[in-house]
Amino acid sequence: MELLVRASSLLIGLLLPLLFSVDVVSAAQKFGINYGQIANNLPDPTQVAGLLQSLNVNKVKLYDADPKVLTAFANTGVEFIIAIGNENLQSMAGNPGAARQWVSQHVQPFIPATRITCITVGNEVFSGNDTGMMASLLPAMKAIYAAVGDLGLGGQVTVSSAHSVNVLATSFPPSSGAFREDLAQYIQPLLDFHGQTNSPFLINAYPFFAYKASPGSVSLPYVLFEPNPGVRDQNTNLTYDKMLYAQIDAVYAAMKAMGHTDIGVRISETGWPSKGDEDEAGATVENAAAYNGNLMQRIAMNQGTPLKPDVPIDVFVFALFNEDMKPGPTSERNYGLFYPNGSPVYAINTGAGGTSGRTGPFDPYSAQTMFSSASRLAMTSGMGVVVLLAALFL
Repeated sequence: MELLVRASSLLIGLLLPLLFSVDVVSAAQKFGINYGQIANNLPDPTQVAGLLQSLNVNKVKLYDADPKVLTAFANTGVEFIIAIGNENLQSMAGNPGAARQWVSQHVQPFIPATRITCITVGNEVFSGNDTGMMASLLPAMKAIYAAVGDLGLGGQVTVSSAHSVNVLATSFPPSSGAFREDLAQYIQPLLDFHGQTNSPFLINAYPFFAYKASPGSVSLPYVLFEPNPGVRDQNTNLTYDKMLYAQIDAVYAAMKAMGHTDIGVRISETGWPSKGDEDEAGATVENAAAYNGNLMQRIAMNQGTPLKPDVPIDVFVFALFNEDMKPGPTSERNYGLFYPNGSPVYAINTGAGGTSGRTGPFDPYSAQTMFSSASRLAMTSGMGVVVLLAALFL
């Protein structure tokens, strides 16, 4: 009897750490991640699925509709935003059949196993000079929306488009937020569409760019979510000590000026590079860890903006991996939380916790050997010991 008690105590001692670790990671992270693939050294999507599941990230945004990725994430419960490239807008705008074919090929076969919840039609279309593409955006969105409904997916999949924060002509003070006048002819009917379809307005916002452009005048704590006095909006008496929140509220103000208070704002991209060229001020590992870590802690707290404190910010962090084939300055290839081999670029703390209120770290170092067969063998062996002890003594 004494031997059984001692053995049971030993088993409990082995099981408790495992049970505790399962409880800690059971709470899904509340932020999404952008999964870009402009690289020649990325891991197989099945490995990426395992990585994100180990980190409890349950929202992913793609820049295409890669069938390998969508298949790899089947039955994982991960929510997906997929995308239609800018090059397809004009053909879809003038041909509803092409839109229906696209949805039939890239969405319908993967639902419900893979949770596709949104299709973005185009990316930052208003940032260029192609007025033909700008004029095609809304008709293409309407064609995709009609195709989604015709195929019986309207209750599951929304349709939107991602825009640069530079669609704003004015962003501070936030209450004076306004869209560029030259874009009004496109944005007004676009907002009407969002209001009618109850779909979100997506914004790509990077406080890094503001700091990089004027490091002498833009406060680093203000862009990194760190303590600072903030700036008061004299029109509302609201104080802003976080640039990203000011940008979000400026978008709300710009939409209100066009008659819409019925549309939600989601941040479809934001992040901070861990490395840059000599003229890219602030592109360091320390600042990247601070920006993403502080942001994720605020997401975990369900924090809202000063204008909408009861509406938790909805954010997709850019990006999952460093992408070695992206053109442009060095920073463009160094936004990733992870290197392609699965090791972390830096460690951050999201403050994410479960229903008990306990907070826990988003520790990318826990995934450092994610792609190692030896580590998987060790984990399997460890679990085998526990099961064997249970069989012997209980």
